[in-house]
Amino acid sequence: MFIAKAPQRPGLDARRVVLPALSVLLFLTALSAYGQQTYVTRFDVFAGYAYLNSPHVSLVENGFQFQAGVRPKTWLSLGFDYSRATGDLMLNPSLLITSLQQQLNTQMAGAKAYGLLPSGYALNIPAHSVTQTFAAGPQLAFRHWKAVTLFVRPDLGAMHERATPSPAAGDWFAAAAVANLAPDGYKTDWVAFYGFGGGVDLNFSKHVGLRVQADFVHDHLFSDLLQDSRNTVRISVGPCFNLGKNIAH
Repeated sequence: MFIAKAPQRPGLDARRVVLPALSVLLFLTALSAYGQQTYVTRFDVFAGYAYLNSPHVSLVENGFQFQAGVRPKTWLSLGFDYSRATGDLMLNPSLLITSLQQQLNTQMAGAKAYGLLPSGYALNIPAHSVTQTFAAGPQLAFRHWKAVTLFVRPDLGAMHERATPSPAAGDWFAAAAVANLAPDGYKTDWVAFYGFGGGVDLNFSKHVGLRVQADFVHDHLFSDLLQDSRNTVRISVGPCFNLGKNIAH
């Protein structure tokens, strides 16, 4: 993957989504403190907006998330989680493994010495990234209030990323670097990730609610290019639907 300081991309600011939802959460918590949930369905489905942030590589992505689960117990769900998000970033040689850094720096120094590059030239390669996550496992729910369901979960799954570099027109050195590092014109990778997550369902009725959740995971994509692993935060918000018969008996 080709990574450095990512340009600020216009898009949805996660704080504008999460903060209003948390305000609603506090209000509903105050209203719902008088009773536990007595109606819990067998199945649930979620689909909504997803915001991914990998600070170490300055990559911010926007996309969507989907979840589906079955509840063998009122306090336990087993389900599947998928998300897809996209963002723009740039290559910076300082994040590459040492051997690649040395190779690029030596080549740039030689090109500058022969006057083929300006003395102040710095390698920066814009790229577009597409990230997908796949996870499955348990989730624990706390149903003390009718209007609010709290939940936590371990995160264990796989992450797929595709980065497509686009060297600036006329930058022959960047084009040569891309041809060497990504001969196909793009770079893809699969890795496992692990971490934890949690959130809240705001239950508007027995079957419809609003879910606000966050996940924190660790991975090391493109280990053949990048010297460091990274942490990724995912925040998502959207409607959730509870389906099937009542199992709270």
